[in-house]
Amino acid sequence: MAGLLYRIGKNAFAHPFRFLGVWLVLLAVIGGSLAISSPKLMNDVNINGTPSQKLIDKLERDLPEAAGGQAAIVYSAPDGQNFFDGRTVTPVARSVANTYDAPDVVNPADAAHGQDGAEQAAQAEEQVEQAKQALAAARQGKELDQPVPLVVDDQVVPGAVIAPDGQAVLFQFQFTKQTFELADDATDNVIAAAEQPTEGTGISVYPGESLQGLPEVAGIGEAVGIAVAAVVLVIALGSFVAAGLPLMTALIGVGVGVGGAYALGHFYELGSVSVVLGLMLGLAVGIDYALFIVNRQRQLIMRESISAREATGRAVGTAGSAVFFAGATVIIALVALLVIGIGLLSTMALIAAGTVAVAVLVALTALPALLGLVGERIVTPAARAKAEQRAANGEESRTARRWVTLVSKHRVMAAVGVVVIAAVAAIPALDMRMGLPSGESYNSDTAQRQSYDIISDSFGEGLNGPLLVVLSSDTPVEQQTVHAVLQDVRDVGGVVSASPAGMSDDGRTVIASVVPEGGPTDASTEDVVHDLRDESAGFSETYGVELGVTGQTAMGIDIAEKMGDVMPVYLGIVLVLSLIVLTVVFRSVIVPVKATIGFLLTITATLGITTAVFQWGWVNQLFGLDSTAPVMALLPILATGIAYGLAMDYQVFLVSSMRESWVHGDAGRQSVINGFSNSSRVVAAAGIIMVSVFAGFIFNGDPMVKQIGFALAVAILIDAFLVRMTLVPALMSIFSDRAWRLPPWLDRLLPNLDIEGEKLLEALDAQDSEERVAQLTRG
Repeated sequence: MAGLLYRIGKNAFAHPFRFLGVWLVLLAVIGGSLAISSPKLMNDVNINGTPSQKLIDKLERDLPEAAGGQAAIVYSAPDGQNFFDGRTVTPVARSVANTYDAPDVVNPADAAHGQDGAEQAAQAEEQVEQAKQALAAARQGKELDQPVPLVVDDQVVPGAVIAPDGQAVLFQFQFTKQTFELADDATDNVIAAAEQPTEGTGISVYPGESLQGLPEVAGIGEAVGIAVAAVVLVIALGSFVAAGLPLMTALIGVGVGVGGAYALGHFYELGSVSVVLGLMLGLAVGIDYALFIVNRQRQLIMRESISAREATGRAVGTAGSAVFFAGATVIIALVALLVIGIGLLSTMALIAAGTVAVAVLVALTALPALLGLVGERIVTPAARAKAEQRAANGEESRTARRWVTLVSKHRVMAAVGVVVIAAVAAIPALDMRMGLPSGESYNSDTAQRQSYDIISDSFGEGLNGPLLVVLSSDTPVEQQTVHAVLQDVRDVGGVVSASPAGMSDDGRTVIASVVPEGGPTDASTEDVVHDLRDESAGFSETYGVELGVTGQTAMGIDIAEKMGDVMPVYLGIVLVLSLIVLTVVFRSVIVPVKATIGFLLTITATLGITTAVFQWGWVNQLFGLDSTAPVMALLPILATGIAYGLAMDYQVFLVSSMRESWVHGDAGRQSVINGFSNSSRVVAAAGIIMVSVFAGFIFNGDPMVKQIGFALAVAILIDAFLVRMTLVPALMSIFSDRAWRLPPWLDRLLPNLDIEGEKLLEALDAQDSEERVAQLTRG
């Protein structure tokens, strides 16, 4: 492997336009494809096979108009007025009518199958009379205890209710499709249609979360993260030219990896989170992998006084080998998500893994080509002289040497300290609750949060996440049966109301809206969903109907439980992979066990800190947050896979340097000190860069992206600086030379991957000796 990469590096250096041309052509093809036809991103999260999704699939067959996405609009009364005044509600009624006239919006009249005209008229007349009585009482100053149907000209406005205090109107409706399946401008048209009649009236219109467009994939926060990475590159490499190369290769990798996934999005459902995740990883690993190679090339030039071309070949053959295996580890961890069998996770994993694979290929081919364009300018004469002076004065890696000497001297104390810190940080994870983001997850200055708060304050939190109950039978369901079932539903603890919402043409499927007391992510709402499903057998026996629960709220609960079930399985897969891969790479038993334990400390501490910040609200304002919410259901398993892969990057680069020192004759503690001193500076720079890139996404508008960016930034911060740079040298000092022992039978079975490039360097040294002998002979 090292020999092949050495030849690739030298060829790319010598023929840069050939290698760069391939990548530029790919970028052009992808860009052209996107310009011709760009796929639509989806922001919905669903997992096939969950009870909620099965019901949605059933409704798409039996009652399609009820299977679409749910949406809500909230109207806030002008100062000093309320919606008990008929003049105030007229613009709202027009707004509702405009919304129902918009394409892809379900008109409730079309969903009211199975009811004859007389029955509908009787129900409408009863609602109008009740509403009039309630409005009359409200105008007399009496307090209402429940919302009032919106009535205009003796007609009930379907889907709209006035809050008991009269300060808000809630309008809930459905689309004919899931929101991500709608045309690009569908929700914008709905919002415009709803806002037009209220212009100039002082009524404020707040579209709900599902009507809001997708947040920007990248913004100012991400740009700041990249800027910080650029500064670190300049400091680490000591050159603006050298620092620019990792940024260029990262952008090429992201353009091909994420752009390619986006261009192919016509063939699968492309989620916005998948794109952002690919962007995060592509930037982070793309910069880091290039940094390792450029840093090695510059070191070879300054220490061994060889040409830039030869140094590039050797850097790609040695550091490039480590990049290849580090990238392979990340890819393996991501692809392992496919074993879980969840389509959503599989798509995210494949896009992320593909982006990482592209980043590795770019680092091994495009980067040496760029180095060829730069040539000998990669290290200026002044930089060479400075490096020679630092080496002569013993100033090279002084800080790193002091740190690792201190850690190795107090190795037991250092190891115990890291374990205690990580264990304390992990404590909040014991209280972790998982769910999907709702309006409460957004900051208070967003329309999503304002809509959520108005509904909570005026109607109760339950209306932010109503449940969709589905009654199914082999024969048409009679109206008295529906009423009896819904009365039993109302008697379930935590249920505020239950009302019929439609029936299929054949009468065998009935839908009802059930409002819980708690919000979409409250534990009480989860209990309601389980209680209703537990009662299904009783309903079947008593009434001859099966009862199911779906809707966005139930979907979130099901996904959280599914993720909780598969998390131990995936963690087990990752740990087994970790032991196998690291045993092969390092030809050791102790090193893989130690690395795996370190990773467990990293991921548990990361989940604990994430829970404390997002769920408990600890110091969340430091990260631009002013809300609390459960941990995103997909986060623990995503963070585990990604953090494992990236943690092994630092493990490979740091410990392979220690092994290289040991192979060259440094024994025990000295090999740890020398190996750490040679590699820790670039590993620290890489860690800071990766933390900066991930942290930039904390300020993204999407709550899911915020949590992913935060968790990955924390994971890398803990793993790179607490685990790899403190725990690893401490444990390596404790085990000393025993860390590299391997049972003879296992030694014979394992291939020698030589990621340090030792065989390559031996061959090159031998070749140099032969050339010198030949020159002397000719002389």
